[in-house]
This record gives sequence, C-alpha cells and structure tokens, in this order.
Amino acid sequence: MHSYSLIAPAKINLYLEIIGNRADGYHELAMILQSIGLADQIDLRSISIDSIRVHCNHPQVPTDKSNLAYRAAELMARQFPEAFAKYGGVEITVNKQIPVAAGLAGGSTNAAAVLVGINLLWKLGLTQSELEELGSTLGSDVPFCVAGGTAIATGRGEQLSPLPSLDNIYVVLGKYRSLEVSTAWAYKTYREQFGNSYIRDSDNLVARANAVHSGTIVKAVLDKDVGGIAQKLHNDLERVVLPAYPQVLQLREVFANKEGVLGTMMSGSGPTVFALFESQQQAELVLLQVREAILDQDLELFVTRTITHGIKVASSV
Repeated sequence: MHSYSLIAPAKINLYLEIIGNRADGYHELAMILQSIGLADQIDLRSISIDSIRVHCNHPQVPTDKSNLAYRAAELMARQFPEAFAKYGGVEITVNKQIPVAAGLAGGSTNAAAVLVGINLLWKLGLTQSELEELGSTLGSDVPFCVAGGTAIATGRGEQLSPLPSLDNIYVVLGKYRSLEVSTAWAYKTYREQFGNSYIRDSDNLVARANAVHSGTIVKAVLDKDVGGIAQKLHNDLERVVLPAYPQVLQLREVFANKEGVLGTMMSGSGPTVFALFESQQQAELVLLQVREAILDQDLELFVTRTITHGIKVASSV
C-alpha cells in the first residue's frame, strides 16, 4: 500500500488547571481532554525521492518546516532512517476543517495523523504507546490526539490516564476566524498574574496533579453524567484570556444565556468557546440563536459531538 487517508479529530478541554512551575520551564497541568467529531483529513502518499512535501487547502497553514505535520514526518525519518531509505519520502495533504489557532489541537492532531500514517506506510509496527512517546517530543497535545477519546492529562499534558469514553454529547463551537490567542502568551500572562498562588514543592505539585483523578468532574465522567460534567467545566486560562479578548467573553456570555445550554467554556488557550447539549436538535437551535445575537460574519459556528477515538484510517491504496 502506498497511500493512506486518515481522520484527525479536534479536541476540547473539559477541565484545565494550572498547578505550578515544572523544572523544565513548563507548567504542571491537570486536564481532562475530549475528542470531538470535527476533524481534518490527512492524506499521506509515498514518493520516490527522499523528501517531505506538505500541501494544505487553508491559506493560513504553513507548508514548510514550521508545520507540525512536516516536523512529525521529519521526526520519523530521523528515528527510522532505514525505513526512510527503503520506502522514500512522503507527500502530506491536509484538508483543513478544524479552525486554525483555535485551542482545538488542530496542528497537534495533524502531527499525530502523520505519525500513525507513516507507521503504516513504512510497516514499522509501532504500538500506540510508542507513537504517543514519539508525539510527546513534538508537542504536549500530540500523544492525546493519537489515542483520543476521553483522558486525564497531567505533567505538561503528555501523561495520559484514559477515562471511559464519552460519546454523543453534542457540542457547539464558536470561533472568530481572524482572532488568534497565543498559547505562549496565555501561559506567560497567567504566570505573571497568578504565579504567587503556585504550589512550590515538587512532591506537592505531583500530588495536586494526581488529585484530579478523584475530582468531582471525573466522577461525573465515570457516571456519564452530562449535566454534572457541564456544571464542573473549568479552565484557569479564562482568567487571563477573557479580560484581554472581549469578543471571546461576549461569545461565552451569549452561550451561557441560551436555553438548553448545559455548560459553556473556552477551550484550551482559546479563542474557541464551546457549549454542551443533550441533543443535536438543541445544539442546532442554539447555533441559530447565537448567529442572530452576534451579527458578525467573522464568527464561525459548528455543531459536532464527543467521540471515542483519536486518529482513524479512512482508506488505503
């Protein structure tokens, strides 16, 4: 087989707590991550020359070495030089459906798909955990994107503990096309404003991160209690992003005031805001209501749902 098409789902954060500073300069985090049906399609094709080529239908997505999908292919070539020499390079085509710079792990899930696809193209036989370990060198969200479903993420986000998967919780996403929030800025600003509340002792840092396993939102996930999950949504980064980005705050407030919305929150470092629903009908109705309330053509709105998987093979030739 010389080509694979893979489905690369986006993710949302149901919970994001910043606990303190790590020795490596990152933050110690405790998160609950959830895959959603909104997804990109990644096509990988073997080419006879030893190079990596990236194409994308979205003008904002770079196709050079700054693209995380490119870096994923480069990593595989570096890690497995004999396979690279035997099978040749890869052509990667990204059909972008996930909004760019949205806090939905769009770049990370593309990279995860490239890792999974090259593993198949080059017949490497790597396990999911081995692919996740490789992915962790590319970015904190990449390991989760490989596995998908529902998981607790600790460390800088790369240490995963799977939870029973949530499916068929309906989600409306809202994101202004032209609005981007720098993840680095969000975490740096949070450290500047709230660093005095960080846990300092390394043992307590890990203990506090592990405490999320017994938290009330985890119990709600285990019970598949959609209302309980919605009531316990939490994202520390809202404390710095919402005051700095009034459009995001307004969008969140509009969602919060709509009937049928179980809960609403910003995902990751934003600027995407999501709302949870028990039915597709409720989700579609609120989408229309939000579009009427915010008359801005720059606002993109999507209806999707939670799903139980990460990267999936759509087809192979």
